[in-house]
Amino acid sequence: MKKSIALLSILLALSGGAFAEASSHAAEALKHAEHAVSHGGQGHASQLVSHAENALGHAKQAESSAQGESKNHISAGIKALEESIAHGNQNHAEVATKHAEEAVSHFKAANG
Repeated sequence: MKKSIALLSILLALSGGAFAEASSHAAEALKHAEHAVSHGGQGHASQLVSHAENALGHAKQAESSAQGESKNHISAGIKALEESIAHGNQNHAEVATKHAEEAVSHFKAANG
């Protein structure tokens, strides 16, 4: 019985840690996506790309442990960031910003 309780405690601690890590990555993805939108709105395509790439890395980490509707929103946000990066690399700041805004909306929904 004591072994079962100890094992259960360990499993709960580990799963809580995974949730915290996913939550942290989701928050970082949102923060960087918001910075990408800000820079894109100023016409700074290269800075938009830099923040979008950072957001993408965090979003992929968050996606790996997310579940349900949150995972769907994170996945959609990842696709939007990939589009944002592609357009930003072509110096299309306005279009890239619209995609980054879409990512922000999805990340907010995932975190909500």
